[in-house]
This record gives sequence, structure tokens and C-alpha cells, in this order.
Amino acid sequence: MPSSVVRHISYDAATATLRVTYVSGMVYDYLEVPEHVYNEMKAAFSKGTYLNLHIKGNYRFIKVIS
Repeated sequence: MPSSVVRHISYDAATATLRVTYVSGMVYDYLEVPEHVYNEMKAAFSKGTYLNLHIKGNYRFIKVIS
């Protein structure tokens, strides 16, 4: 199901970085995210809900593109 918040997610296992591209065009890298968290988000019915409940506030982040 397409998300109204998240356009795309990707994961770099070498650096444990989750990249989230929002529908707005903003891009954030969430740091030190375990691969199982990425896999859970990928499988989640609602990417936005998963992001809010399990990623935001739990991992450091860097704004890549605004």
C-alpha cells in the first residue's frame, strides 16, 4: 500500500543507515538502525506509523535534503 508520508526507504547494512525519503521530498538518514528494524518497516502495513512508533525518537538522524 502506498504511504501518504514515506515515498521510499533504503538501507545500507555496512553503515546501519536507514534512509527515508518523504513524500514532501525531504530525505533523512537514521543512524545505527539494526537491519531487522529496516526489514520490519519494509514489511509494515503503514510505513508512516512504523516510522513514528519505532524510528523517530529512537535513533539519531541527519537531514540530507530539505
